[in-house]
Amino acid sequence: MSEPLTFVDTNVIVYAHNASEPGKHKRARALLESLWRDRAAVTSTQVLAELYSVVTRKLSRPPAAGRDLVLIYASWPIVQVDVPLIVAATERHERDQLSFWDALVVEAALRSGASRLATEDLQSGRRFDGLEIVNPLA
Repeated sequence: MSEPLTFVDTNVIVYAHNASEPGKHKRARALLESLWRDRAAVTSTQVLAELYSVVTRKLSRPPAAGRDLVLIYASWPIVQVDVPLIVAATERHERDQLSFWDALVVEAALRSGASRLATEDLQSGRRFDGLEIVNPLA
């Protein structure tokens, strides 16, 4: 794997599979295609659970469609959300004034060894212990 790892947040995956915002859809698809090609993507069990929820609730797709997407992205390296990760996220939540859920994503990305976190939920360019936030949808 020559490319640095990128941790991919839920919103990027959702936009790649939802064309309701064409610009974001195109940018998300381009990033994911590049990450698939380079085998440089990683995500977490939290992201997979959120993906299923968004696809079935907000996008009103059938449960089987949500499950299929979860299974597709589960082929990436996956960070398991466990008690130590939750505790680390609570500490980051306090220290950096992030929502708990964003802190959990940041901690999972750090645990994965990724150098970038692709999300639209945090300020692009911000860094957490060497992890750079990038917004590929902007």
